[in-house]
Amino acid sequence: MHITILVTGKTKESYIQQGVDEFLRRLNRYTKATLVDIKMRGRAAKGGDKDLEADFLLERVPAGSYLVALDPQGRSLSSEQLAKTIEELENKGTGAMTLVIGGPLGLSEKVLSQASLVLSLSRMTFTHDMARLLLVEQLYRAYSINAGSGYHK
Repeated sequence: MHITILVTGKTKESYIQQGVDEFLRRLNRYTKATLVDIKMRGRAAKGGDKDLEADFLLERVPAGSYLVALDPQGRSLSSEQLAKTIEELENKGTGAMTLVIGGPLGLSEKVLSQASLVLSLSRMTFTHDMARLLLVEQLYRAYSINAGSGYHK
């Protein structure tokens, strides 16, 4: 399955970017995964228009991709449950999954309503940079669980 992670803007902290790069490198041992920084324009760049931001994000979701929206009010999964969800999608022949992290105001209802899964990393609030790192690490963990590697221990 090809995994695309759509995020708004660039990572500001170099140490977080290093972590994201490392976990993407590890994840790519199991599956093709890319993180795409979507450059916002106009009102969306100022973080004041979630619907316009949604348009920029949704136009980058590949047709037929299983859409996962990250939202604090979403469904909480354990690492094992995420691994099982990914395994089930792959067994059903799902060829692509797109995960979306919105801007500072969160995701628009436009994105949330189109998502097959609304996922919460935690009920706690994280910076968008940290959310990227946590998401990529959890995807790597899920794939390592499914592969039976010792990383999860």
